[in-house]
Amino acid sequence: MRHLLILWRSCVVVLSLVASGELVAGGGVILRDDVCIIQIDFYEAHFTAYQPESRGNEEFCEDLPDTGSTIFVLDFLHDSLKEVPVDFRVIRDATGLGEFVKWEDVQALDDIEQYSIFYRPPEVESSGSYRVTIDFVEPGDYVGIVTAGHPTNNKTYNAVFPFSVAEKAFPMWILYIVVAGLFVGLVRYAYLSMSSDRN
Repeated sequence: MRHLLILWRSCVVVLSLVASGELVAGGGVILRDDVCIIQIDFYEAHFTAYQPESRGNEEFCEDLPDTGSTIFVLDFLHDSLKEVPVDFRVIRDATGLGEFVKWEDVQALDDIEQYSIFYRPPEVESSGSYRVTIDFVEPGDYVGIVTAGHPTNNKTYNAVFPFSVAEKAFPMWILYIVVAGLFVGLVRYAYLSMSSDRN
């Protein structure tokens, strides 16, 4: 019985790790009910990226399959976002932290301008739909930074979301094979352990 409990717990852990890669996009963007949400402190907005020249109307949450023209759209979920200045910046990932980069890591860069490939200055978007178009010339790792003001004081809030452009993703089928192999190994281990206990 103890071996079956170990088997069960191990499978739960492995399946949780696999599922977490599909549920959490990383940084300030999360996947909630099949919708990408960017969190700018207490503010939230729907987040979608398009590459119309190469992918038509296909939607992306973060990682982009191609270089070229890319449209980022933020549809505000808080009315107060329509009243405050919002800016949007994309930099090359000079932190080396990949998906684990945070705002503090960006602040620690000596000169953010030298890494910036795009910047839209603070602007109030009263329509509630904020949109930028960026032409990615080179593949690689990037960090998006969205900054929003506060409606009644001088505070600003930031969201940082790392993403890659035109980089081959790790093939998920390999991960599934590894998980299946681990499961078979655990079942075999539990069976052999129970057999030896009987002897």
